[in-house]
Amino acid sequence: MELNERLITEAIVSGYFAKFKDSLDLDVAIVGGGPAGLTAARFLASWGRKTALFERKLSVGGGMWGGGMCYNIIVVQEESRHLLEDVGVPLSKYGENIYTADAVAATSTLASKAALAGARIFNCVSVEDVVVRETGGQTRVAGLVINSSPVMMAGLHVDPLVIHSRFAVEATGHDVEVLKTLVRKNGVRLNTPGGGIEGEKSMWAEAAEARTPENTREIFPGLYVAGMAANAAYGDHRMGPVFGGMLLSGEKAAREIHARLG
Repeated sequence: MELNERLITEAIVSGYFAKFKDSLDLDVAIVGGGPAGLTAARFLASWGRKTALFERKLSVGGGMWGGGMCYNIIVVQEESRHLLEDVGVPLSKYGENIYTADAVAATSTLASKAALAGARIFNCVSVEDVVVRETGGQTRVAGLVINSSPVMMAGLHVDPLVIHSRFAVEATGHDVEVLKTLVRKNGVRLNTPGGGIEGEKSMWAEAAEARTPENTREIFPGLYVAGMAANAAYGDHRMGPVFGGMLLSGEKAAREIHARLG
């Protein structure tokens, strides 16, 4: 069978832009394709919520691929292991509360399950700003301003595009890039003790794992914070190559948003 190059191009362009056009108005827009973002996307899409995830890098998964120091084994604890077992990732018990999994198997499975559940995943797309609206005297996040990651990396002056969403999730990890832009451009107060980004503290795995789900909440109207970004926003510790708290964070964010969407 002949492969026509022009037809191949047409198939790619048609498929991509059909997906993109269908994502201009979303229930939930997730920024960051790490374990928290992928887990939230999987749950929301499986519940019928129109969900898209935007990842600036070529690959999704965040730091999960590399385990610890490129030793590609990850750790989860008892409370969170169901979030890997439920999607078919094999786990091995190591000690009373520690389970290990192959990092590549875990990451690829989380990404696959999110996509197959119906989440639209856009890699190589950077979020450079948010859309805000004034409603009843309250400023609210109402969408994302997106651009091509290669355009951003090259420093080209190319205008972005916009998608609208009923809720957004900041899951960009340590750098809390969405929150930094929101605060810098609008001078708003966040739902944190000091009203701003409190900053990430040094390593304390046990405390960080407990507080990552606790810190997962609506940090500004229309904007939830999840994963390591939650701890960085609320001034808590980092946890290293333990991923249970981030998985639980994604699940919690999804459940709260799903309930609020009605």
